[in-house]
Amino acid sequence: MKADPAGVLAGAHYLDGDFACGEGAMAAGCRFVGGYPITPSTEVVERMSRRFPMMGGIFIQMEDELASMAAVVGASWTGTKSMTVTSGPGFSLMMENIGLGAMMETPCVVVNVQRGGPSTGLPTMVGQADVMQARWGSHGDYELIALSPQSPQEAFDLTITAFNLSEIYRVPVMFMLDECVGHMTEKVVIPKAEDIEIVPRRLTKKPPGEFFPYRVNGNSVPEFARAGDGYRFHTTGLTHDERGYPVMSADCQEVCVKRLLDKINDNADDIIMLEEEDIDGADVVVIAFGITARVARMGIELAAKKGIKIGFIRMITLWPFPEKRIRELAGKIKAFVVPEINYGQMVLEVERCAGGKAATVSVPHGGGGVHDPDVIRDAIVGAAK
Repeated sequence: MKADPAGVLAGAHYLDGDFACGEGAMAAGCRFVGGYPITPSTEVVERMSRRFPMMGGIFIQMEDELASMAAVVGASWTGTKSMTVTSGPGFSLMMENIGLGAMMETPCVVVNVQRGGPSTGLPTMVGQADVMQARWGSHGDYELIALSPQSPQEAFDLTITAFNLSEIYRVPVMFMLDECVGHMTEKVVIPKAEDIEIVPRRLTKKPPGEFFPYRVNGNSVPEFARAGDGYRFHTTGLTHDERGYPVMSADCQEVCVKRLLDKINDNADDIIMLEEEDIDGADVVVIAFGITARVARMGIELAAKKGIKIGFIRMITLWPFPEKRIRELAGKIKAFVVPEINYGQMVLEVERCAGGKAATVSVPHGGGGVHDPDVIRDAIVGAAK
């Protein structure tokens, strides 16, 4: 399906990452945003709230982030592509309803423009310390998808991807911008509407009497029916059967919740996106994401002058984590070097998957700025010894 022309400003633009994210959402067909202002994410919805009247979209400023996420879940069940936008403290408040969205299998996108924390932290300065929260922030067992752009261009492109993935797998998708990318202004090329592939809501074609909202037949993702289209069904955050009705039993829990995991894990190879450079023959592999990936390249260039063979992996998909690829490389290299703007989060996943077959070196940064490339260089040199 092609993009709605009303949502696309085709051509070359000079946009920051927040504005580009908003444009990507509109190009993907997003027509509802529920949110609450918070630095450094507010520009996303500022852009969308100005443009929405041209295309029939609705932006509502809710009383807080709890209500914002609840509004997004509700709007999505009308068949409307929906999104919310926030930063660290608001992300925390949204977590209960993100879990509700996962349990109800609600397609939606949650944009988190990360800043330094915890608590109010550094409202106007960069951080990358919400990446574990993106995966584990709500209670219980579930799987979701999280993406991380490194540029305003990717803020546009990958927002469309986020919406597409949310529709394919009926899951909330976390879009993990960081303040640097969000406030970085660069050239962004927006394609013509007819050149943008978007995934529509997969609506059931079954008659109302034959439709069960959580029945799957050879597909781990159930079909969707919009509220108000004449289908009688129940949907809830409680453990439920294929009708959507609560069933309080271990057997139903096994069927209901296990599928939430399987629909992502069984398709991880199709979901995971990595950018790899100079992996073959490398002694050290640097793994980074977001703005840190751009800084890491400078550190790699400096270390390469010392004759070290260095590979690079940029994680575009943070969750599901690229476990298979890390395990493949662990037996072939000396070490992984993982710079990130936190005190060590994704590095623990790398270490877990490396399984002791390769050393894992953390290069932390507390936030408020990006790494000094010399620090990354020194970590690479040390890991290569």
